[in-house]
Amino acid sequence: MAKNKLTYREAGVDITANTRWVNAIKAAMTSTYGPRVCSRHNAFAGLFRLDYEEQLFRRNYRRPVLIGCADGVGTKVLIALEMGRLDTIGIDLVAMNVNDLITCGGEPLFFLDYLAVSKLDPAGLLSVIEGIAEGCRQAECTLLGGETAEMPDLYHPGHIDLAGFAVGVVELGRVVDGTGVRPGDVIIGLPSSGVHSNGYTLVRKLIAAGRCKLDAVHDDLGEALGEALLRPTRIYVKPVLAVLHKYQVKRVVTAMAHITGGGLRENIERVLPAKCEAVLDRSTWRTPPIFAFLRRLGTTRAEMYKVFNMGIGFVMMVRPHYAAGAMDVLREAGENPIEIGVVERGRRRVQLVGRSR
Repeated sequence: MAKNKLTYREAGVDITANTRWVNAIKAAMTSTYGPRVCSRHNAFAGLFRLDYEEQLFRRNYRRPVLIGCADGVGTKVLIALEMGRLDTIGIDLVAMNVNDLITCGGEPLFFLDYLAVSKLDPAGLLSVIEGIAEGCRQAECTLLGGETAEMPDLYHPGHIDLAGFAVGVVELGRVVDGTGVRPGDVIIGLPSSGVHSNGYTLVRKLIAAGRCKLDAVHDDLGEALGEALLRPTRIYVKPVLAVLHKYQVKRVVTAMAHITGGGLRENIERVLPAKCEAVLDRSTWRTPPIFAFLRRLGTTRAEMYKVFNMGIGFVMMVRPHYAAGAMDVLREAGENPIEIGVVERGRRRVQLVGRSR
C-alpha cells in the first residue's frame, strides 16, 4: 500500500476545475432559454414545459409525440484540434441532431451535450459550449444541460470527444414519415455549406496521402484547407419549419431526408415507399469546390457520392401543386432551394442522372 494517501486530483481529475467550468458556461446556456424552461442552474436535471397556459406564448399539443436523436461530430474534432479552432464544432453537434429531428415534421425543444476530455481546461473549452449555444439559437431550441467528463486514462492529452442529444415534438397527425410519397412529387434540395460532419476519416486519410497542410491557402478553394473543412454544418430548422407551418392543414411535404453519411442515395432511399424511386439531376446544383479538391487527392466520384452530401444537405419531397409555393416560403426564410429531381414509379432506389457542376 502507498504510504501517502492519493487524492482524486493527483489521480488526474480536478473537481475544482469542474466547478469553475459549470460557472463559466452558465451565460452560454441561459442565452438559449425561452419561456418553457423552468430549470435552475446547477440542478441535477433540466426541466422543460411541453404544454403551458401563458397566452402570449401558448403552444399546447393535442396528441404530442416526442422525438429523440443522438449524434456526434466524429473525427472532424481532430481537424478542429489541429487548427486550434473549437468554435465551430459545437454548431456541428447541434446541427447533426436537429437536422435529423426535423425530418419527422417536428420542432426541436431542447438539447443536451456530452463533452469528454483528458483534462478540463475551462478557458480553452469554453468556445465549444459557446458554439453549441449558437447552434441552439439557430435551431430555436434550449441548451438544457449536459455532462463534462474528465478522463485522463481514456483520452490522450489535448483530445476531446463530443456527443449530443436532441428532443423534439410533433403532433401525431402531422408526422412526416415518407408513407405519403407518390410519383410526381417534386424533390427540393437545400444546399450544404461543404463537407458538414460526415466522412472525416476518409478526408483525413486523403489529406495525409496528399501531404496537404491545413493552413495552406488553395486558389481553387479560395481559403485555407482547414477553414473549408471546418465550415459548420448548416442548420435547416427555421426554413423547414416555415414550410410546415405554412401548410398546417394539407399534407404538402411527404418526406424529408438529412443528407449525412451514405450520401444522397442511402439517405433518400430510407424515406421512399417500396414502389417509388427518386431521380436526381446532378446538373441542377453546383458542388462546392472542396469536393473536387478531395477527389483529386485520390478517390473516385462513386465513392464521393457514397460518403458525402456533394452539395445538398437536406431534401424535401413536396406534392407538385405546392412545390413553387414551398420554394417561395424557403426563400423568404433565407434559403436557396433547388428543384433537384422528381419521384417516379419504380423500386425503392435513387438514380443520379446528368453531369455534376
